[in-house]
Amino acid sequence: MDFLLSGMAACGACVFTNPLEVVKTRMQLQGELKAPGTYQRHYRNVFHAFFTIGKVDGLAALQKGLGPALLYQFLMNGIRLGTYGLAERKGYLSTDEGVLSPVRSAAAGALAGVIGAYLGSPIYLVKTHLQAQATSEIAVGHQYKHQGMFQALTQIGQKHGLVGLWRGAVGGLPRVVIGSSTQLCTFSSTKDFLSQWEIFPPQSWKAALAAAMVSGMAVVLAMTPFDVASTRLYNQPTDTHGKGLMYRGIFDALLQTARTEGIFGMYKGIGASYFRLGPHTVLSLFFWDQLRSLYNTYTK
Repeated sequence: MDFLLSGMAACGACVFTNPLEVVKTRMQLQGELKAPGTYQRHYRNVFHAFFTIGKVDGLAALQKGLGPALLYQFLMNGIRLGTYGLAERKGYLSTDEGVLSPVRSAAAGALAGVIGAYLGSPIYLVKTHLQAQATSEIAVGHQYKHQGMFQALTQIGQKHGLVGLWRGAVGGLPRVVIGSSTQLCTFSSTKDFLSQWEIFPPQSWKAALAAAMVSGMAVVLAMTPFDVASTRLYNQPTDTHGKGLMYRGIFDALLQTARTEGIFGMYKGIGASYFRLGPHTVLSLFFWDQLRSLYNTYTK
């Protein structure tokens, strides 16, 4: 039940935040490995990107990749939040005195995130490809021209085998380790702090909401450079053997991005990342906390 409730919470958040994921993906691919000022900026900021995509590709394009996004969220966060929640309920994250340990919390969040992200990597790969697809006049990054999630998975599997489906999975793990550990550690620590100081009434939904908001800000600052590199790793063109033609791994992607686009290139799409990760973190953690509370209330 921990895994099911966690997956449902993540999917609920994803429905609202997927358009921001589409915008974030395209802004992160815009001007890939090109010096600032040497390429046409189709997307000047988050709001301009929304307008441009809706105008050129149509409003439905803002929900591109929703199918794999929902499946990925259910698999990845179902495993991630479910595993973390189970460890929290069993008392593995607390010291002998019953106080939450930030170190144990961060380690559990990182481990749970790695397991969930690795298993869901093929779905994330296809999601990135679909969200990057656009009309030629506003296209950025490599264009794969998939017809849908199942067609894409079948095509990649037939062409490159199982290894091809997990391309970019290892490179994407640092992003997940940093993001997951930061998110769950700051959420649990902030909520624990609010409870200790009795800022909100016991079991109040306001404590979960405030903790999720703090967690969202921390995640965006810590994860954006790795998120940019991960998006590019998943979307890069490949040779006949399924090997990436632009980057050897996530650290090579970070280095090349910093060299050609500067330090701000590593933070491309940070506005879209916050507008997406902020609400997604808030909604998914809030839904997760409230669903667990409801389940515990009605099963006692």
